[in-house]
Amino acid sequence: MPSPFPGMNPYLEHLALWSGVYHRLITAIANQIAPQIRPKYIVAIEERVYEVSGETSLLVGVLDVSMQRVQTTKPTSNLNLGVAAVASQPIEVTLPLSETLTEGYLEIRAVATGEVITAIEVLSPKNKLSAAGRLQYETKRQKVLGSATHLVEIDLLRQGEPMPILEQGIQSHYRILVSRSEIRPKAQLYGFNLPQRVPVFPVPLEASEAEPLVDLQRSIDEIYDQGGYDLRIDYSREPVPGLAETDALWVKELLRSRGFSLEPPEEGRN
Repeated sequence: MPSPFPGMNPYLEHLALWSGVYHRLITAIANQIAPQIRPKYIVAIEERVYEVSGETSLLVGVLDVSMQRVQTTKPTSNLNLGVAAVASQPIEVTLPLSETLTEGYLEIRAVATGEVITAIEVLSPKNKLSAAGRLQYETKRQKVLGSATHLVEIDLLRQGEPMPILEQGIQSHYRILVSRSEIRPKAQLYGFNLPQRVPVFPVPLEASEAEPLVDLQRSIDEIYDQGGYDLRIDYSREPVPGLAETDALWVKELLRSRGFSLEPPEEGRN
């Protein structure tokens, strides 16, 4: 079933769904680009892994089977806590555990030399909402911007502060940045909002070469269908993160026009 939205689907930004969308999107972009740049270039899917600690996880409340443990013993109230413990009841506290993060990204490499020509990044919630994750990403971003490698940065998340540019006052829900190394510090910014179709954008290669085009809207629509997100999203609920009032009204009108019932589920009624 196709997505009811003409552009980005705001319900896909929910943390419980975004991880799957994120990984599918990286693969879809690579599959779009690869046939257009053969045989001189390849598209490599890479990963970076880092740890953060001392922050509240962005994944709190999102089911992760790999992190569950079954409690096999019941707590007992007969523990010998000693005199000091008897005088004061313990309180529950939370420890700052380390969290291992894995993020995917794309590199376009020259076949003959292995040189990285273009880096393509799809931003994750950790890049925008976590202090440590943002620092990690911005450090890498600056290294790329200080090199001869082109950068394409895709931000399909409304929540969090956009990555820095010098111009002030540019507002949009979503952004695609295309930075060609030979014209830096200038870059092309594709800003678009919820009602708009995601723009087609070019991926820079070496000077004077034809640039492959990425139809990101096509990939998002395919991911929605292939991932069965029509079966996983409850459109009677508000999207998370939330929307401004005018955008929320537009979403409701659009969903009604597409035949969706906006009545809350039985368990959610008073």
